[in-house]
Amino acid sequence: MERRVDNKWVSTIASVWIQASCGASYTFGIYSSTLKSSQSYSQSTLDTVSVFKDIGANAGVISGLFYSAVTGERGRSGRSVLSPGPWLVLLAGAVQSFAGYFFMWASVVGVIDRPPVAVMCLFMWVAAHAQTFFNTTDVVSGVHNFSDYSGTIVGIMKGCLGLSGAILIQVYYTILKDQPSAFILMLAFLPTSVSLMLMLLVRIYDTNAMGDKKHLNSISAVALIIAAYLMILIILENIFTMPLWSRILTFIVLLFLLFWPLKTAIVAMKEEREGLSQPSSSERSPLLYDPPQVVSEKVSEDMNLIQAMRTADFWLLFVAMVCGLGSGLATINNISQIGESLGYTTVEINTLVSLLSIWNFLGRFGAGYVSDVLLYKRGFTRPFLMAFTLLIMTVGHIIIASGFSGNLYVGSVLVGVCYGCLWSLMPTITSEIFGIGHMGTIFNTIAIGSPVGSYILSVRVIGYIYDEEAMGEDNSCYGTHCFMLSFFIVASVAFFGFLVVLVLFFRTRSFYKLILHRRSQHSQLTAAE
Repeated sequence: MERRVDNKWVSTIASVWIQASCGASYTFGIYSSTLKSSQSYSQSTLDTVSVFKDIGANAGVISGLFYSAVTGERGRSGRSVLSPGPWLVLLAGAVQSFAGYFFMWASVVGVIDRPPVAVMCLFMWVAAHAQTFFNTTDVVSGVHNFSDYSGTIVGIMKGCLGLSGAILIQVYYTILKDQPSAFILMLAFLPTSVSLMLMLLVRIYDTNAMGDKKHLNSISAVALIIAAYLMILIILENIFTMPLWSRILTFIVLLFLLFWPLKTAIVAMKEEREGLSQPSSSERSPLLYDPPQVVSEKVSEDMNLIQAMRTADFWLLFVAMVCGLGSGLATINNISQIGESLGYTTVEINTLVSLLSIWNFLGRFGAGYVSDVLLYKRGFTRPFLMAFTLLIMTVGHIIIASGFSGNLYVGSVLVGVCYGCLWSLMPTITSEIFGIGHMGTIFNTIAIGSPVGSYILSVRVIGYIYDEEAMGEDNSCYGTHCFMLSFFIVASVAFFGFLVVLVLFFRTRSFYKLILHRRSQHSQLTAAE
């Protein structure tokens, strides 16, 4: 029995389920108004709390260092289940997730005295910081287990994390509708419970088999089906008032879809036992025409963090992420307040929050595939696609600033998809320019640009201007003037990021020509074999 569950496919499904439940940071819009009113916060104070959420959810250097410390040979298959390994990182994440959201809930409902703002920021940081522990473990373990198909497995894991916000909101609609304070308590228990139940199954195997391609493709297809199903549900909930029985029925269907990848894992394990999957290092990934790690190892030497920080490319990427990811997070964090100021209903606002998770998923999941097609088939480099993404994001911010009827639906689609694209493109560009040896540390360091940009834009720009425009004892503002100026500023910042990435594009053109040349050589060698 132990042999049956000691398998990379079991590890993969466990990681998928953890990722699908741990994206609580994407649901901030559901309970932000309750948090604001219960604690008597101004808009800028609420934005300050949300920035600590962003810092916790995006600054994953600690989780990366901890993962490296507890893995290595000790954390691989063949050792005792309780040997140091990825499960310790998941355990640390579970403890943080429960503690942060539980104390936040206790503050909102009055179980404990209203804490100072600094303490609430600490609660939020701890709760969100757990997400980096879940994400680092699932993504890096997946890359180890499917090194020939790293693009595919990263897309699956990142995509499921992007979907998790919409999944958690469906749980909210089914059992806790119109109880945002109870939703915070649910966030304390659900991700923690899923992680604790599955953490011992997530392990490192470092194996590749010829059958991996089709099975990963099947899991990818299920993820796309889940995204489409959630989008249909969100639209229906916005048009109709769904009775309890229909919400329960649709939630059961969602659970069935989430369990569907288990069938793929069973088939894969059966094939491996029957010897149908043969070792292979040359088969190409379904989402990557050539494994990027093969190219990267040949083109550039692995840099550590200090070496990378001495290059202009590192700082160009960092500044671009301050502008791109920072402006995207600023929009996500303020979507609820923007909707209120423009007269959107509560259902419409919750719909926007849920759909942002779908657009985020599509951006993360699709950017890897599109960038590989453009690079290997058309010769367009990833920095070029990143620049185009930032240009479209600029348009999205301008649409939100305009305030016309339905603007948030259009603007949130553009910003959400582009935000997800940046999260997919940035790690891939990092691995290509700086190598994969220290990719986790370098990538997580660059990702710090996201909360940095979010703080500047959310607190110093959006929150400050909103409070200046607000009237009344409840510090509320209604009308297009509440966010128009601030989002024109945000759009300008995103456009500056576009200009920065253009510089990176011109700097790395010759580098990517070398990548294409080496890729061609690798393909010829593979064909000869």
